[in-house]
Amino acid sequence: MSTIAQAARAPRARSATRRRRSWVLSGGVMWIVVFALLLAGVVAINVAVLRLNLQLDETSRQRTELKNDIAGLRAEISSAAAATRIERLAEGELGLHEVEPEDTTYIQLGK
Repeated sequence: MSTIAQAARAPRARSATRRRRSWVLSGGVMWIVVFALLLAGVVAINVAVLRLNLQLDETSRQRTELKNDIAGLRAEISSAAAATRIERLAEGELGLHEVEPEDTTYIQLGK
């Protein structure tokens, strides 16, 4: 081969090598971008899960608070319906008192 032919061939080999390097580099950049997007997705999912956990904790706290309120209200209802309290209110506020059995009279209604 002549030197002219060799000189003409050499730049082609270099340009092919450059193209190959360019493709490899662009492929490497592409993979970096793909992995960066995947990692960004994982971070976004973790943030969403963290927010949901915070909401769940707040809801659990509210649930516990409501259960305590319900227990207190049930105790209030129980004490309000207690027979001793009703007797005390009847005697104190209404002036009622318990009747002795001998003072009780029964009325017979006709059938």
